[in-house]
Amino acid sequence: MAFSNLTSKAVLLYDEWIKDADPRLEGWPLMSSPFPTTFIIGTYIYFVTSLGPKLMENKKPFELRQIMAFYNFSVVALSLYMTYEFLMSGWATGYSFRCDIVDYSRSPTALRMVRTCWLYYFSKFIELLDTIFFVLRKKNNQVTFLHVFHHSIMPWTWWFGVKFAAGSGLGTFHALLNCIVHVVMYTYYGICSLGPAYHKYLWWKKYMTTIQLVQFIMITCHIGQIYMMDDCPYQYPIFMFIIWLYGSVFLVLFLHFWYHAYTKGKRLPKMARNGINKDQ
Repeated sequence: MAFSNLTSKAVLLYDEWIKDADPRLEGWPLMSSPFPTTFIIGTYIYFVTSLGPKLMENKKPFELRQIMAFYNFSVVALSLYMTYEFLMSGWATGYSFRCDIVDYSRSPTALRMVRTCWLYYFSKFIELLDTIFFVLRKKNNQVTFLHVFHHSIMPWTWWFGVKFAAGSGLGTFHALLNCIVHVVMYTYYGICSLGPAYHKYLWWKKYMTTIQLVQFIMITCHIGQIYMMDDCPYQYPIFMFIIWLYGSVFLVLFLHFWYHAYTKGKRLPKMARNGINKDQ
């Protein structure tokens, strides 16, 4: 009886909470509730940490060079497209880099930003293939907690962002930067996947960590502005805290990696060697 009452209260709270969702997303794929996203992420975690390694235990690693090359360059193309759409939806057409709140109107520009935010959210499911390729190639040492956590938390948190606050400069700056960084990163991984004959073109590998570090510095500084603005009426401050926390945590981690790799002249910590630099 007590469990039934608790369940009923939870349902009522959910129904009350979901009423504040953006009506423009009504009927969009995966937007009906957070449960489809949660199920996909749960299945992903189970496969890459348990089922996948067990299935591959007595099998030879798959040779996926051509598939991975196609995948990496496809992500480059998608990231370029999303970068353009973020720019044309606000970042190059009016955002101030300061207090840009969510535009809930149905103007062409506002709806374009909604579509771009949803596409960015959906792209995080595509990027789950990073880890699946690791498993199929039996590179299980690269399936670190940090790698899986990053790929899991991004689509889950972005569901809430898209559902309630699709748009705004404050809420999309980190996504714009992430798309730009992914153009560079997946170009690198695409060339790398073409084989040893192309590795001579990867002389810029040492700058990858620098690019990622700059990304998190910019994200942390930009979102940190909200704590110094007295009159910024952003509709969902909790999202600002989540973005700031995420940027700050990864900034600290990358500063730690930078210190060990370049200041002390040591090899990167194991987590970094195992693929953290591909997570961002």
